[in-house]
Amino acid sequence: MKRKIALITGATSGIGRACAVELAQAGYDIIATGRREERLLKLGQELSSHAQYHYLKFDVRKKTEVDKAIDALPNSWKKIDLLINNAGNAHGLEPIQDGNTEDWDAMMDINVKGLLYVSKKIIPGMVNRKSGQIINIGSIAAKEVYPKGNVYCASKYAVDAITKGMRLDLTEHGIKVMGIHPGLVETEFSIVRFKGDQEKSGEVYEGIHPLKPEDIAEIVRFAVTRPAHVVMADVTILAASQSNSNTIYRSSSQ
Repeated sequence: MKRKIALITGATSGIGRACAVELAQAGYDIIATGRREERLLKLGQELSSHAQYHYLKFDVRKKTEVDKAIDALPNSWKKIDLLINNAGNAHGLEPIQDGNTEDWDAMMDINVKGLLYVSKKIIPGMVNRKSGQIINIGSIAAKEVYPKGNVYCASKYAVDAITKGMRLDLTEHGIKVMGIHPGLVETEFSIVRFKGDQEKSGEVYEGIHPLKPEDIAEIVRFAVTRPAHVVMADVTILAASQSNSNTIYRSSSQ
């Protein structure tokens, strides 16, 4: 039986990388995308014993790069069964009046427009084949706005809305659509948000046992191995220390 193909954006670290590893072990061949070629090459070496592997180096916010890279896929890689829109970022944590417009552009361009650019290239093939699955990685910020999260939350609310819109448009074509909305996951997320400030980024996870990227990847694997008649439409997952987007129990014993 031919193995299915999964395309994962933002696969060079965090949740995307964990999904690539988990899905390769589950029987998928992997197309990993990202901006850091050395990490894409390293991931390919790691997956070589489990799956066929192909990588695409591009920035999701640049439509011409997205189009060129996906159009250049060899014919044997063009039938994508699973799309995981994982690439995303958070920049800054300021009240709206102090926000940096460059940070706003980055979040909207990557979290929203990048997801749309990649999806636009993949969905027509799924529609033609009357099969496929799309998983959009959102955030608890798609469900609850928290102080100083303004534009980041707006971008993730948009991801949630796009996910629901995709499901409405694509169900008749036999395409499953799912949103996964994690709370605190220990990745490079906070390092990016605080622009490399290790002290500030470390404080985010102090006194708690945060989720790991592998926790999200295991949910992805479970979702894509359900029977054909089952769709896991929406999952919000939090660390046990987290009650909602902004209520976290911190203990020095963690």
